Parts: sequence; C-alpha cells; structure tokens
Amino acid sequence: MTRVFLFSVALLSAAFATVASAEPNAPSQAQQRASTEGQVDYVGFQSLTQEVHAYRAGRLVSLAQFQAMAQAPHTIILDARSAAAYAQGHIDGALNLSLTDFTAPALAAAIADPATRILIYCNNNFANNAPPVMLKSAPLALNIQTFINLYGYGYRNVYELGEVVNFDDPQVHWVRA
Repeated sequence: MTRVFLFSVALLSAAFATVASAEPNAPSQAQQRASTEGQVDYVGFQSLTQEVHAYRAGRLVSLAQFQAMAQAPHTIILDARSAAAYAQGHIDGALNLSLTDFTAPALAAAIADPATRILIYCNNNFANNAPPVMLKSAPLALNIQTFINLYGYGYRNVYELGEVVNFDDPQVHWVRA
C-alpha cells in the first residue's frame, strides 16, 4: 500500500509540474519586471529633475510679475489642483487640468502651442492654509510636480509664482465658488 501511495504521489507531482510549465500566458517574473521597467523610469525621472532644478530657479516670479505676465498674449494660468479644489476657488482666469490627468494628448488639448507661456501656482503659495488650499508637505508641493511634468512633456515657457500670498488679498484676484 505504501508503494502504491508513493507511486501515486509521484505521478500527481509530475502531472502538476507538466501543467504548470505548459501555461503559455503566464509571464515569468523577469518578464513582469521588464514590462514595468519599460513603463516606469525612475532613473529617467531623477535625470529630468536634475535638469529642471537649475531651469526652475530662474522661473520663479513675484505676484506682481505673475499678474503682469497673465495679461500678456499667449499666456495662460494653469491650476493643476483637483477639479473639486479648483471649483471651490482659484486665481481668476486660471485653466484647470489636474496633474493626475497630465498626458501628452490632454496637455495638447489644453495648451495647443508648447511655446505658450504657462504660469503655475499651488496650495503652498497661500498663507491661508484653509480650504481649498490646504498646505502640503513642502517637498511634495504641487508646483514641483507640475513644473517637472510640464517640462518633461516639452513645455519650456513655464513660470511659477515664487511667493506665499493670502488669497484674500485683492491683488491675488481669487475667485470663490
């Protein structure tokens, strides 16, 4: 009986091994890693952030400069916060395209000409720390991600509000919901 049992176990093990190796659609771990690495390029992101670092430093503007630039032709104010935050309040005239929606086609639809001057701001530009502009952790401020993404998608005429302001200041031109 023991020999029959061991023989049966051996046959079942061999059968399972054959079935497991015959699954043609199951990618190997190496294939899974390769496909992920092809679509998520952390080293490329690090390189891009290094390139943007010096470029961005020369693109920080005061509120007065920001407002003057906003009046010039071929200039837009881009608010990359969520649609819900934008709906609760934003700088007058700002176009909303949430950072989570940034893709080449979405950006091209919103900003057809990559040479357009783009002015950006985020929650961390406001001293109020009240809805809809609650402060984020400084290293995670939306300005940084927005600037890097715009630059990475080929938009080089980007300027960032480089001051902390109060959205109740009439000079800000804040529109409430």
